[in-house]
Amino acid sequence: MATTPTTCSADLAQLFGANTTNASAAASYICNTFSAVDTRFTDTNFAIDSTYLLFSAYLVFAMQLGFAMLCAGSVRAKNTMNIMLTNVLDAAAGGLFYYLFGFAFAYGAPSNGFIGKHFFGLKDVPDASFDYSNFLYQWAFAIAAAGITSGSIAERTQFVAYLIYSSFLTGFVYPVVSHWFWSSDGWASPTNTGNLLFGSGVIDFAGSGVVHMVGGIAGLYGALIEGPRIGRFDQSGRAIALRGHSASLVVLGTFLLWFGWYGFNPGSFNKISIIYNTGSYYGQWSAVGRTAVTTTLAGCTAALTTLFGKRLLSGHWNVTDVCNGLLGGFAAITGGCSVVDPWAAIICGFVAALVLIGFNKLAEKFKYDDPLEAAQLHGGCGAWGIIFTALFAREKYVGEVYGGKAGRPHGLLMGGGGRLLGAHVIQILVIFGWVTVTMGPLFYGLHKLKLLRISAEDEMAGMDMTRHGGFAYAYDLDESVKHGTQMSRIEPSLSS
Repeated sequence: MATTPTTCSADLAQLFGANTTNASAAASYICNTFSAVDTRFTDTNFAIDSTYLLFSAYLVFAMQLGFAMLCAGSVRAKNTMNIMLTNVLDAAAGGLFYYLFGFAFAYGAPSNGFIGKHFFGLKDVPDASFDYSNFLYQWAFAIAAAGITSGSIAERTQFVAYLIYSSFLTGFVYPVVSHWFWSSDGWASPTNTGNLLFGSGVIDFAGSGVVHMVGGIAGLYGALIEGPRIGRFDQSGRAIALRGHSASLVVLGTFLLWFGWYGFNPGSFNKISIIYNTGSYYGQWSAVGRTAVTTTLAGCTAALTTLFGKRLLSGHWNVTDVCNGLLGGFAAITGGCSVVDPWAAIICGFVAALVLIGFNKLAEKFKYDDPLEAAQLHGGCGAWGIIFTALFAREKYVGEVYGGKAGRPHGLLMGGGGRLLGAHVIQILVIFGWVTVTMGPLFYGLHKLKLLRISAEDEMAGMDMTRHGGFAYAYDLDESVKHGTQMSRIEPSLSS
C-alpha cells in the first residue's frame, strides 16, 4: 500500500533539523508533490495500456477487410458482391448484438461459470475491470468468428440466413465459449484461481479454440446441411475445382489478415506496461514482442510447408494454397503464442500445414464443399493449436502471463505433466459439442424453413445479379455474348 501524504509528512518532518522554520509545512509540500507525480504516473500507465488495447482493436478490425478480400477472391466473379456484403453485415449486425447481449454473456462478472450476467448494453461500463476499449477489442474478436463461418457457406446461401446465423453466433454462441475460457469466472479459465480445471485451466491465449474452432465448426455444419455447390463434384463423385476469380484479392486479403494478426495475438495481453522484474529491460513488453515473433514464425513455416507439400501432390506452385497454409499456421499458433518459444512455433506451423492438407483430402473424399477451406483451416488447425499448446507451453512463460503458484501445469513435452493436455482435450470436446447443439439445429431449422440455400437457377446465374441487382464488375455485354458467357440473359430489362 502506498504511503499517504499525511503519513509521509509526519515521518519527513522528524528528519528536518531544529533550524528548519516550518518543518511540517516543508514536509507536507514535498510529500504532496511526490504524491501528485505518483498519481500522474498512474494515469499515464492507464493511458498507455488503453491506447495499446485500442490500437490492437483497430488491427483486429482491419482483419475484416482481409476476410472480405480473401472471400471475394476465393469465389467466382458472379458472387463477389454477395460475399462482400455478408462481410460488411457480419461486422454491423455483430456490433449491435455483441453490444446488447454478447459482451455481457462473455464478461459480465460476477457470474457463474457458464455465462455472464452483467453489462447488458454496456450498463455500468466503465468500471474497475472493463473500459470501453475492452468492449471494442472483444467485439472485433466476435465478428472474426462470424467471418470465418461465412466463408464455408459462400456462393449458395440466402442472405437472410447470413443475418440470422451471424447475429446468433456473435450474440450468444461465441460469447458463452469465451466466458468459459477467458472470463475470470469461467469454469475452465486459467484466471479463475478458485476453480482451476486440473489445477491449470485452459491456456487458449488468443483463441485457437474460442475463435477459430467455434467459427470453423459452425461453418462445417452450415456447409454440411446445405450440401456442395452445383458442379463441385461430378456424377462419379470426382472433385471439380471451382476456382476463385482473383488470386490478387486472395493475396491482398492474406497480407491484411497477417497484419491484423499482430493485434489479434500480441494484443490479447490487453496491457503492455506490466513489470516482471523492477528496473529490468524484461517485462510484459518483451512477452508482447515474443508473441509477435512466434506468430510470424508459425505462419511462415506453414506457408513454406504448404508450398512444397502441394507441389509434390499436384505438381504446381499454387499461391492460393500457400495463402491458406499461412493462415492455418496463424490459426494454430493463436492459442499458445504467448507461452511457447520461437523454435516451438516452427513445429506448430509445420504440423498445421500437414493438418490442413490432410483435412482437405478428407473433405474431397466425403464430398464436403467449403469454398474457403474455413472448417478445415480454422477448425482443424485450431484444434491442433490447442493440443500444441498443451505439449510445448513453457513453465516460465505460463507463470509470467497467467501468474499463480510455482509448479503450475505446463507443456507435457516441457516437463509439465499431462494435466494441461487433459484440460485442452476437454476444451476441444466441449467446443465441438456446444457448437453442435447450437449452430447445428439453427442451420437445420433454416434448411427446413427453406431459408438457407438459394434455388438452383439463382446459383447457376450468380447471386450478384439475381439477389443484389447487378454484378460487382462492369462488363461489356457485346463481348460477353461473343465469348459465350451470355450475361445478357440475366440482365434486367431496360423497361423495368
